[in-house]
Amino acid sequence: MEFACNRARNKTTGLSPLKTVYGVDPFAPRDPVPREIEGKPSAEVEQREKEILELYNKVGAKVKKSNASYQVQTNKHRSTVAF
Repeated sequence: MEFACNRARNKTTGLSPLKTVYGVDPFAPRDPVPREIEGKPSAEVEQREKEILELYNKVGAKVKKSNASYQVQTNKHRSTVAF
């Protein structure tokens, strides 16, 4: 159950928690169709660090965009009150 939850894609980021943290989605024991890895992770430490940092920046940008969208929808019917 935990493995399934960690592989499920998040609505906001479009990535699974495992992909967000580690940069790769693991294969499930019963994947019906073998998937290709989107980009083989680098074995070099500096390159891998850059890949993870780039991924975190993309996720952060997606979260900010999603939060802004939710804020617009939430504030759509809000009225201002003057004291």
